Amino acid sequence: MKREYYKGYSGELDREMEMLVFGHDGLPAIVFPTSCGRFYEFEDRAMVASVQDKIEAGKLQLFCVDSVDAESWYNRDVPPRWRIARHMQYEEYILKGVVPFVRQRNHQPHLVSLGCSLGGYHAANIAFRHPHLFSGLLSMSGAFDMKGFLRGYYDEDCYFNLPLDYLPNLHDAGYLDRMRHNTYVLATGVHDHCWNDNERLATELRAKNIPVRLDVWGDNAEHDWPWWQRMMQVYL
Repeated sequence: MKREYYKGYSGELDREMEMLVFGHDGLPAIVFPTSCGRFYEFEDRAMVASVQDKIEAGKLQLFCVDSVDAESWYNRDVPPRWRIARHMQYEEYILKGVVPFVRQRNHQPHLVSLGCSLGGYHAANIAFRHPHLFSGLLSMSGAFDMKGFLRGYYDEDCYFNLPLDYLPNLHDAGYLDRMRHNTYVLATGVHDHCWNDNERLATELRAKNIPVRLDVWGDNAEHDWPWWQRMMQVYL
């Protein structure tokens, strides 16, 4: 399996950012780590190994990015306004740094985002905000209610980064049409504390006639890596 390590300066974040790429061709997927996770998390947690056969066969290519959650959502040393601003800088890094990087190395027509827990939020939010760039997403046990990180603070930037808030008010016909042609998968479990978030998000998407697959895994499925490994095998 081809494995490549990259490190480079991000002007959007004013810091070095790291990335691991697995595979040589196939469906490109930008992989977001869990809360405050690192770019090597999916490798360390055997998530990459769970789909190694597809990667080696040239059916899938993973671009595992780093996070700045410790500088944004989880940074309790700064006001909430700074937290959302740092999150938006992170999105700019993904859009201006990572997406072009992917496109230079992979010429497949589609691009998907994926992640678990808070990584599921990142994957969903960027896919919903930029449906012309991301043709699909896979969120595993996604956590979508981010208001607790803002401690009551709310402005326009918060609104446009909270899918449970902005999705109900989407009315642009062209934007919605693009979303309706994309593939959205939400997977959770019967003992997952984020199950309700996933139900709420699926309800909002369906209210806009946006197709979404919501799977609630039984068999005592929990918010944990062994289940996410199995989900990777099923959905990718």
